Amino acid sequence: MSHNTSAHPGDLASFGWDETLDQSFSEHRSAGLIPARVIGVDRGSCDVITADGPMRVGTSATPADPLEAPCTGDWAAVRPGADPQLAVLLPRRSAIVRSSVSRSSHGQVLAANVDTAAVVVPAVERPNPGQVERLLALAWESGAVPIVVATKVDQAEDPERLIAELALLAPGAETVATSVVTGEGIDRLSGLLTGTIVLLGRSGAGKSTLANALLGADRLTTGAVREQDGKGRHTTVRRELIPLPGGGVLIDTPGLRGVGLFDADEGLKRAFAEIEELARGCRFADCGHETEPGCAVQAGIDAGGLSARRLDSYRKLQRENAWAASRTDARLRAERDDHKKAITRHLRATYRFRGRK
Repeated sequence: MSHNTSAHPGDLASFGWDETLDQSFSEHRSAGLIPARVIGVDRGSCDVITADGPMRVGTSATPADPLEAPCTGDWAAVRPGADPQLAVLLPRRSAIVRSSVSRSSHGQVLAANVDTAAVVVPAVERPNPGQVERLLALAWESGAVPIVVATKVDQAEDPERLIAELALLAPGAETVATSVVTGEGIDRLSGLLTGTIVLLGRSGAGKSTLANALLGADRLTTGAVREQDGKGRHTTVRRELIPLPGGGVLIDTPGLRGVGLFDADEGLKRAFAEIEELARGCRFADCGHETEPGCAVQAGIDAGGLSARRLDSYRKLQRENAWAASRTDARLRAERDDHKKAITRHLRATYRFRGRK
């Protein structure tokens, strides 16, 4: 990502401000607003970084759609003054979006304007294939470049086998073995991480420890992992955006217990690229990859080049994604119906008022 910029917001260059953003901001600047990047979000307010340094700003009423709420990584136009306010969010170049924790039909943005998404997997245990595939689909869908990072490889029984397994789960993505203790892979990983970077993974995966190694300082709190289940506590309690010493910025996210897919059709195709590639050779365009004659996907399983588990996982995530999409469609229909009913009630009240005159 380019860090060339005009002199006006020069101090923001280390946070990712560039010429394209600067040119798109001219209208806001003429209205007296200043550019800022959201580095942390609290209810009713945001911490932002501006050309003059950090600032706490208020936010307007909570939007009906959580996707429109400010998120760590957002670029914004801020109205300065005694009571500074976030006036408008700039269009996002990318966004990590999952289904909301409440399981409503809304999506939730985990991080905005992300260039590289690192899926962090602890090497001290066998990877959960479905979890890795889910996070990769999320990353691919966002528009960011995914990288799979195995942490704690100094404690792994068979790190080569682990990396081979992860590579099969992540077609098209780099897979890097790292150890903060020995320093293995840290330099290579630093070279792959560019622009705005987000770390994704469950608690205990080693995200905060890895982030501290990349930052070159213990900026983030780390916690011990429970022996009985290998899971860690949520040492990161909110998403924060921190500049890296070699350029770029890092977003450390809280551990993700559950990640539901939200409108991730393209992300699933990229995460399961080898299945999509095989499917192009099927005899029928609408092949379900089950018992149809001439199914290239089933032929791939029979030949040993594709695992049945991988196909089952793809189908499961496709069903989940379709279910989330149907809920969103149902919500939008309900909102349109409510809007129509409100108009009808207003018209009826108007007619009754006219009738009494």
